[in-house]
Amino acid sequence: MTIKTMMLAAAVLAIGTGAALAQNGAPPAGGGGGRMMACRDDAQKLCPDKHGPDRRACMEANKDKLSDGCKSAMAARANGQ
Repeated sequence: MTIKTMMLAAAVLAIGTGAALAQNGAPPAGGGGGRMMACRDDAQKLCPDKHGPDRRACMEANKDKLSDGCKSAMAARANGQ
């Protein structure tokens, strides 16, 4: 196998792998990440300095200020949907 052939094979493999990964950019099922994207702007506005459990607690403390989409996402997450 020549170097040119190996380079071509490597390029095809890299492109194919990238395309396969890009087809489904959603987080893994069960993680709730897709639903929680509805809360991204609210979290940045209401709890910008919080992370992880502290951010969740902050969001819960400010639930009356959340957007409708975020409220729905949080309710769905609480119900295990």
